[in-house]
Amino acid sequence: MVHQQPRVIRVLVLILHLFSFESKANKQSDLPENGRINPIANCGVSGYSPPGMSDLKSHRSECRSIQPVYKQDGDEAREIAKYLPYFPFKGIPRFYDIGGFLEKPDIFQKIVDIFVSRYDKIGIDSVAGFQIRSKCAVIISQYRLDARGFILGPPIALALRKPFIMMRKQGKMPNSISSNEYDTEYGKRSGLTVQRDKIKKGDRVLIIDDLVATGGTLSSAVNLVQMLGGEVVECACVVELKMFIDPPEETGLPSRTKLFESMKINHVPVWGLISEDILDVEATLPEGYVDDGEEH
Repeated sequence: MVHQQPRVIRVLVLILHLFSFESKANKQSDLPENGRINPIANCGVSGYSPPGMSDLKSHRSECRSIQPVYKQDGDEAREIAKYLPYFPFKGIPRFYDIGGFLEKPDIFQKIVDIFVSRYDKIGIDSVAGFQIRSKCAVIISQYRLDARGFILGPPIALALRKPFIMMRKQGKMPNSISSNEYDTEYGKRSGLTVQRDKIKKGDRVLIIDDLVATGGTLSSAVNLVQMLGGEVVECACVVELKMFIDPPEETGLPSRTKLFESMKINHVPVWGLISEDILDVEATLPEGYVDDGEEH
């Protein structure tokens, strides 16, 4: 037995090494095909538990703030940007048209998936979007959705299994409250409204829009959420025009940073998947094209 003991020990060591190798291999197999780790992957996933019950509260808190891997102007954003052409429209040299990706279901689905991935584990109670442009409608099948926050918000809310909250212009919904009037890149607007019973005190609300420029509409939406005691987790847009974040005064451009500071909402994060830096697809205009866009 004395001569066999080293062999037994060697066998045990070999088994432990094999077990360790298999464990590492299983961890590697959990990586996505592109090799990137999603830092929120273990937040709330079935079968995962924190090291101990005492750590559960802090773990949940971390999961509410960790951001996933998708970055502005990343690989996915560059692919989607190919379907966002710009037109001379409403006197604006570069008017970005989301109709380009709406006619591509796979691209539209990719956008929804990216937003769902970003907000799935951080703990939101509802998704809000706007309807403010009654003259500017988009036809989808047989249904009319006024304004583009109503196009993007509902599929994201459904995928997250969260309520979708409508924010509309005044006089469109009963039992509503109104924010103050605000300025946009198109001019001054009356306040947005939301129904009083849709946001409760302490609710974590995600605000969705297609594009953020001066931030006027977003600021009005944030104001509404705060009026009802809610908290805006983030304002999320497909396109963010960075030129309006904090432009030099000599440009004469409005500053989103100064607007948010004046309203004391500069703590609210704004995230855009795509910036103007990679939006370089010029629309092919037909002969005789006329900029017939109405101010809205």
